Amino acid sequence: MTAHHKTDKGQEITDALIEQWGREAEAGLDVAKLKQTVHRGRGRPAMGAAAAEALPVRLDPKLRASVVERAERDGVAQGEVVRRALRAYLGLAS
Repeated sequence: MTAHHKTDKGQEITDALIEQWGREAEAGLDVAKLKQTVHRGRGRPAMGAAAAEALPVRLDPKLRASVVERAERDGVAQGEVVRRALRAYLGLAS
């Protein structure tokens, strides 16, 4: 196998792993076990009880640069910087 592919958990998919999966499938799959390990709801993690909504906002270049700088410094996404700032401004608990 020349391509380097990985599972969702980062395990490299090798020819040996594919053969193992084939043997397991031929022996019969335990559906109950599969249902426990299958990840549901791909994508971003939930942010609360309800689905989150996007809010497009225009930022001037200086403000945007400040958001980017803070995100890099804190090691978080730019959106998280904006959410934190809004919570602080609105007096909401995080």
